[in-house]
Amino acid sequence: MTAPKELRVSKDRKLLTVTFPDHRPFELSAELLRVLSPSAEVQGHSAEQRVTVPGKREVAILKIEPVGNYAVRITFDDLHDTGIFTWAYLHTLGHEKESRWQAYLDELTGKGLGRDP
Repeated sequence: MTAPKELRVSKDRKLLTVTFPDHRPFELSAELLRVLSPSAEVQGHSAEQRVTVPGKREVAILKIEPVGNYAVRITFDDLHDTGIFTWAYLHTLGHEKESRWQAYLDELTGKGLGRDP
């Protein structure tokens, strides 16, 4: 997977725009990135250990740091910073944003959880 040609955080720090060569830009909310973080804290070490993260509607991106030539580490204002977002994972999130977001909302509803802090 090639690196994006641009990563841009919005002024309010709530949106990351990812532009890959030969693709239109993907807009990924900070909330989506936080609740779908590829970290072991969120994803666990198996499907059974995966955590549904509630209460992140207002989360923002504090900083983005490169990890080698293949990924970035995103630090959120709740201080979660253990997820390594590879180019491939960001690309997948861009293409599957709607279905993954709906699955997350369905999980919240099914567990009696919400998006508000």
